[in-house]
Amino acid sequence: MREELFKEGGGVFVTPSSSLLQQLQNIKGLIFDWDGVFNGGVKGGPMPSPFSEVDSMGVNMLRFGYFLENGEIPFTAIVTGEFNEAAFKWAKREHFDAVLYLVKDKVKVLPLVDNMSGIKAEEILFTFDDILDISLAKEVGARFMVGRTGSPLFTEYCRMNGYADYITGNAGSNNAVREVSEVVLCLLDRFDETIDKRVAFDGAYATYIKKRNEIPTKYFKNEGSEFIPSDPL
Repeated sequence: MREELFKEGGGVFVTPSSSLLQQLQNIKGLIFDWDGVFNGGVKGGPMPSPFSEVDSMGVNMLRFGYFLENGEIPFTAIVTGEFNEAAFKWAKREHFDAVLYLVKDKVKVLPLVDNMSGIKAEEILFTFDDILDISLAKEVGARFMVGRTGSPLFTEYCRMNGYADYITGNAGSNNAVREVSEVVLCLLDRFDETIDKRVAFDGAYATYIKKRNEIPTKYFKNEGSEFIPSDPL
């Protein structure tokens, strides 16, 4: 089976793939942490908190795959505890629905997401990597944790407490998000279809990309219990 390829690369299905598939079939929203997920989490330097085009393609294919699955583009957002200029610009380029920033207790985003999209916690797939993400990971429908060798006890903690359904074999600095996208599309049996239709730029992809590019990205700054519309660009 194809999921063996991910296991060979170090990926861990904490939740058996058959059960995880059932969870993924209910997903209507995608939420991503930023630091440590799209990058190695290193701050400072000329381009802090960067992203990879390899992951960018993965996210686009993931959204397209769910478009094929459900007939609509999943609500897609970044939730970050920091002020990440690269995240702001990239999310706008990719037409994400929202970026929620300066969020220290990430479970607080759930009412806002519900208000914006009508999507409930159990319909959200969350990709995360560290301690500040656990409050949200505990509540959502599917949890993909970015693995890394430097925190084996924390990885085991999440596994033992059921806070992760899948742990990537790749770190954030090595295209973990692309791995997540391929795992999901593989389990949904949409991988080949999304690639074939993207390559051909056929009717379904042309429809999807037109709809995607019409999505305006909204920005919300967290202050206490409030989320304030605040465009940082």
